[in-house]
Amino acid sequence: ELQVSVQYMLQHAIGAGRMLAGNPQAEPANLLKFVANNALYFLPGMNLKKIAITEMRHAEAISERIVILGGEPTTEHSKITMSKTMADMLADDREQERRAIELYEKVITFSEEEKDKETEKLFRQILKDEEKHHKTFSALID
Repeated sequence: ELQVSVQYMLQHAIGAGRMLAGNPQAEPANLLKFVANNALYFLPGMNLKKIAITEMRHAEAISERIVILGGEPTTEHSKITMSKTMADMLADDREQERRAIELYEKVITFSEEEKDKETEKLFRQILKDEEKHHKTFSALID
């Protein structure tokens, strides 16, 4: 969650920066707010920003649950992937969401076996978001 949160926010910022650099007449605040403009970047860009924020909330909730269970959350994240093209970036992002779905399905199964209803509930909620993210990236690729 830490890794994709940072990755998606960087992808959004880089895309927004490139768009602004290529259009000196653009007003940054308007471009970043308005999803339905003529810039092809901003539909995935705004989605990336929203998904990044959701991933940050996941990281927070998971960290809190880890502490409650007596553990210590990590502060290190996996390698951030920054692809050269929009298509490659979205494909990488979709793959990361697919892997998260697989992981969280295992966490849910383990939680069920351990009769840990709170962890199961948390990861079922997160899993729904991850499935939506995967669907979003798949739609953007298509």
